[in-house]
Parts: sequence; C-alpha cells; structure tokens
Amino acid sequence: MMNSVTLIYILLEVFIAVCCCLGNILVILALWTCKCIKQPTFCLIVSLAVADLMVGCVAIPLAVVAAVGLWTSFYGCLFLSCVVILFTLVSVLCLVAIAVDRFLRVYIPLRYKRTVTQIHSRRVVAACWLVAIPLSFAPMLGWYKHPTSSNTTTTSAMICQFTAVIPMSYLVYFNFFLCTLTPLLVMTALYGYVFYTIRGNLRERPGNGAQQQCQNYLKKENELAQSLSLVLALFALSWLPLHIMNCIVHFDVEIHVPGTAFYVGILLSHANSAVNPVVYAFKIPKIKIAYLALWRQLTACGKEIQGSQTSQTTDNNLSSNTNSEAKNKCTHLGLQNKQQVCKVDFVV
Repeated sequence: MMNSVTLIYILLEVFIAVCCCLGNILVILALWTCKCIKQPTFCLIVSLAVADLMVGCVAIPLAVVAAVGLWTSFYGCLFLSCVVILFTLVSVLCLVAIAVDRFLRVYIPLRYKRTVTQIHSRRVVAACWLVAIPLSFAPMLGWYKHPTSSNTTTTSAMICQFTAVIPMSYLVYFNFFLCTLTPLLVMTALYGYVFYTIRGNLRERPGNGAQQQCQNYLKKENELAQSLSLVLALFALSWLPLHIMNCIVHFDVEIHVPGTAFYVGILLSHANSAVNPVVYAFKIPKIKIAYLALWRQLTACGKEIQGSQTSQTTDNNLSSNTNSEAKNKCTHLGLQNKQQVCKVDFVV
C-alpha cells in the first residue's frame, strides 16, 4: 500500500512534468517561429530546452514508475535508469557549450561570427547528445550494482529502483565529480572571465559614436551573460543537494539521510527543468519577444477559427431559412394547382 509521502511525491512529480512539457514546448516553438534558432546561442538554448522537455516526458514518468514499484528484469531496470541519467548529462554539456559560446563572444568579438556559425552550433549540439550517450550508459557496460540477494540474479525479475542497479561509486565519482562538478567549475571560471572583461570595458568612458555603439553592445552581452549564468546557478542549486546526499551515503558519514530528503532532492532536480522557461521569459528579451509573438499568432489563429465557425453557422442558418422558404412556396403552389385541378374536374 502506498504511503502518504510517496503519494505526495508522485503528485508533485506529475505537476512538475506538466510544467516541464508545456514550458519547454513553448520555448522551442517560440524560438523556431521567430528564426532565433539560426543564432548559435539560441540554437544551444533550444537543445537545452529539448533535454528539459525529455525530463518531463521520460525521466519523471520513469521516476514515478520506480516510486510505485515496477516489476521488470534487472537489465531492463538498468536501461531505464541510464535513460534518466542521459538527459542530465545532456543538460550539463549544453550548459558548457553555452558558457564557451559566451566566452568566445567576448574573447574574439571581431572573429566570432566567422568562427561560430550556424553549422558549427548544430555540430556542437549533436556532439553534446552523442557524448552524453556513452557516459550515461556506462553502467550497461559492467559498472552496475551486482545483486546481493541469493534469490536475485541479473536474469530474474525485480522491483525496479534506481539505487538497486546504479552503484553509488558511479553516481559519486563519475556522475558527480567528473561529469557535473568539474563542468560547473569550468563554467564558473568562464562566466567570471566574461563578467570581468565586460565590466572592465564598460568602465571606459565612451568618446565617439563607434565607442558608444561598443558600449551598448557590451551592455547587451552583459545582460545575456547574466541571464545564462542565472540558469547555471539554478542548475547547481537544484542538483547539488541530491549529489551531496549521495556522497553522504557513499562515504558512510555518520549522518542519517531519510527517504523524504531524497524525495525532496529528486523533486528539486526535476523542477530545474521547469524553471528554465520562466527564466528565459523574464531575463532574455529576445525570448520574451518571441513568446509574445507566438501568443499573438495563437490568439489570431483562434479568432480566425472562431470567425470561420461563426460565418459557417450563419451560412447554414441562411441556407436553412432559404430552403424552408422554398418549401413553403412549393407547398403553396402545390395547393393552388390542386385547387385548379379540382375546379376543372367540377366543371367537367
């Protein structure tokens, strides 16, 4: 029987999944319709939104299934657990690519457009997904948690739970230290350089018109870098609690971590995928404008559909009225003809 904590956890997961799907679909459609996807930075943001969308469509449902207790084979459970890890690693690699893009924007501003093209950005997106696949599916190659019970083997059925097949050594040393913490430190250094360079240039007093344009350009770059660094900070705050709890369990620290705390950590990590579209809307002007343009298109389409339905209803009413009038005329003419026939018969 499911307890109240698990039930609340599942309901919250369902709510987060709905927010993830709706928000990130809105991001993808908005950037696709406004052609912003042709710009390298926004192409990477779309890739991050796709990863967040897959968290809502795939990762969260699998987490709910694990909480309910699904009977499956050992390797089936291992495969599902690796799929959950995949989208996290894709998000990390996309964040790294965005940070490198911002760094190049400031480090080589004159050669940036020639160096970072649309084709290069698409190749980087493909590389993020292709590199994440072997990293996330490393447990399938042998780095999995071997069954400890004598009644359970890799070929027998079991209740699928994430920690029953994925070892803490993989989660701590490989997934956290190598694939999460190291990229976070690199991204922090890159954004630190970006902010240091931009603020140093902004302190210079503008002279002629060209320098004023450069100042305006740097201000826009600073605003975009701040917004993207906020996305990075939210990612770190959302995922670090869960990783820290895994470290506590793995290193046998004399601190008891209750199951409820793990539920909260998992919810925080999944909520990060639902928060990003909100950050884009309030902090990045181009995406905000794309949201509004998409909303206007949807409302205009809705009005057109409603207007066409109204006109069709009006036409149907007019045609029905015309048909009824024609029937009345035909009926009246029929009666007159009958009367004339009767009169002729009477005269004869």
